[in-house]
Amino acid sequence: MCGRFTRKESFQDLAKILGFQVWHSLEPRYNIAPSQFLACIRSHPQSNDRECIQLKWGLVPFWAKEPSIGYKLINARAETVAEKPTFRKAFIRQRCLVLADGFYEWKVEGKFKQPHHFHFADNRPFAFAGLWEHWEKVPDRAVDSCAVITTAPNDLMEPIHNRMPVILHPEDYALWLDNSMHDSQYLLSLLQPYPSQEMQAYPVSPMVNNPLNDRPQCLHRYEVGPD
Repeated sequence: MCGRFTRKESFQDLAKILGFQVWHSLEPRYNIAPSQFLACIRSHPQSNDRECIQLKWGLVPFWAKEPSIGYKLINARAETVAEKPTFRKAFIRQRCLVLADGFYEWKVEGKFKQPHHFHFADNRPFAFAGLWEHWEKVPDRAVDSCAVITTAPNDLMEPIHNRMPVILHPEDYALWLDNSMHDSQYLLSLLQPYPSQEMQAYPVSPMVNNPLNDRPQCLHRYEVGPD
């Protein structure tokens, strides 16, 4: 799964590639957690213009009775995203990019769960493949939300966890955001593990376990010693 990530780097270069304007208030984040708001890029449903918006992490399908279902839907599996009723509509018509530059995963080491931070070797920013939804069953309680798509692990991730978020290649951004692209088989072909040779990982402080800790110290190298 993908349950925590970072977005601390500048996105000005990525903004030029994607053709959108970054908010001036896009502050560095060191421990983004479910139910919080994420910086995402989507194509506007009517105009098709790209926009940078905030989406709540935890997808709330348009048909849901209550928005609380979003707490259970932070991720969508690449293997079933085109089939499951929860995600099928969004996968075909409402895709987004979730801006990031790293993510966390935990490895069980004895009685201790050691968090690790995964990122590109050159620390460049990237985008997860995401889905978004608009929920408005109750007046004045509209929710715009999203989920991050996950896939099988690459060689770097496999010793730590059996899933990883889908990191899209920059050359696929435009297609992923294109509202007129409805070819599910082609879209599914983009949801692959990112090549491990371009990535690095290292153990970090357990302070990342608490989502209230959103500061640079979350990324400090930390490794539990032998018992």
